Amino acid sequence: MKTKFIFITGGVVSSLGKGIAAASIGAILKSRDLSLTIIKLDPYINVDPGTMSPFQHGEVFVTEDGYEADLDLGHYERYTGISTSRNNNFTTGQIYNTVIEKERRGEYLGKTVQVIPHITNQIKENLYKASEGCDVALVEIGGTVGDIESLPFLEAIRQVGHELNRSQSIYIHLTLVPWIASASELKTKPTQHSVTKLREIGIQPDILLCRTEKDLDQDIKKKIALFTNVTYDAVIQAKDVENVYEVTLRFHEEGLDEKIVELLQLWTKRPNLQKWADIVHSFNNPKDEVTIGIVGKYVELRDSYKSLHEALLHSGIELNLKVNINYVDSENLSDEEELQEWKKCDGILIPGGFGERGVAGKIETIRYARENKIPYFGICLGLQVAVIEYARNVLGIKDANTVEIDPNTKDNIIDMMEEQKQIKNMGGTMRLGAYPAVLVPGSKIAEIYGSEKISERHRHRYEVNNKYIPQLIEKGMVISGKNTELDLVETIELPDHPWFIAVQYHPEFKSKPGNPHPIFYRFVEAAYQHKTENK
Repeated sequence: MKTKFIFITGGVVSSLGKGIAAASIGAILKSRDLSLTIIKLDPYINVDPGTMSPFQHGEVFVTEDGYEADLDLGHYERYTGISTSRNNNFTTGQIYNTVIEKERRGEYLGKTVQVIPHITNQIKENLYKASEGCDVALVEIGGTVGDIESLPFLEAIRQVGHELNRSQSIYIHLTLVPWIASASELKTKPTQHSVTKLREIGIQPDILLCRTEKDLDQDIKKKIALFTNVTYDAVIQAKDVENVYEVTLRFHEEGLDEKIVELLQLWTKRPNLQKWADIVHSFNNPKDEVTIGIVGKYVELRDSYKSLHEALLHSGIELNLKVNINYVDSENLSDEEELQEWKKCDGILIPGGFGERGVAGKIETIRYARENKIPYFGICLGLQVAVIEYARNVLGIKDANTVEIDPNTKDNIIDMMEEQKQIKNMGGTMRLGAYPAVLVPGSKIAEIYGSEKISERHRHRYEVNNKYIPQLIEKGMVISGKNTELDLVETIELPDHPWFIAVQYHPEFKSKPGNPHPIFYRFVEAAYQHKTENK
């Protein structure tokens, strides 16, 4: 069977949830035993989000093959279980780079290089190649219909629909039906205008997903169908939900997957969504709650820690606990504020990050967690600052530091590998993607994994300086995991602490609902135990 395409666009406003919608559709189709891939087309000119501020773009998701991707790829993996790669995310910057390189090599035989056909042909070439061998390819187009940046992508997907048979591609448009409180009325005009804009480009949507905070009654759906030229049963309510994993169930109840199967003429099994029903039930009916403090510098924008947030929720769902997340800004903590914030937390987590801002607050947070036996989990920078704190306050190396903050520090307990120092491009100096590690037999981390050999995804630039390892070990720190090929520290732990573990990699990228990452699971479990023992 040739690959069939589902193109997902958005209108009216940004942040309507195209990524969640695409992932939820993927989850339902996967439960129907269809093979699929999901691709994100991003209109920005950056080659990838790797050098973009989390305040601008949210979390940078890392794939197994070391590609820095849009955060929606995290949704795709969590909902569908597929492992994404650099072939699942294409940006305007990448497309133009490829076309310009072809032009420089003379591949266009002297022709004038233009948006149509050269840019649109490159987009289509990437789409066709990335979707080979799948029953269905879901393609999400970033941005909002009407943005000048997304026009080449929209033209390319219009051409795909023109080139393929009618049953080989459909267009789903996510739009907004706002509730106007002063009129006590749902308004369909934004949806009408959005679809009109899409049709001006040459795309007639087959299905509308109508984001709304109120139920759409029959009359509203009929009105939308009439003015947008879609069938009544293709107007799908996408009502706000408390738990994003509920979206899959709501879409199925609305008949979305049946409509997709009908339009694409797919022969599939009936969907089995019991997993999602169980997840939603556990989320809505917790036996108790636990509070985790995330101490970072990007706390104003929660999307900066999207995978982290979800990984904690996955563990809470599995443990039947409500996980309250207390985001603490590490830059703006006074001594008294620190104490009050930490007392609210049953466990403390310090995630990855870059730059000097907020590091002093993180070091003090770790000292408090270590001395007061509060479960601590450090990720990436969270490991590096844990080693610095230990060196300063246990080893007595008062000037211990990372070269990221002080390039001239004499006590460079956190440093770069020599080969990294020779690379000039900012993104090129990082360890990115999956790297193996060997865990110490009998260590807590090995017991958590149930294995002494693991592979996890990395995104960091700085490493523990090996010359300080003998001193750290002598004073009680366990170097419980190493990359033996590169001779680099991967995990540390403190045996005289109830739960103190830090890792160089990002385990949150591999956590999924119904299958939480074991480190997050055990961390949340330890935090809850700390809470019950200290009531």
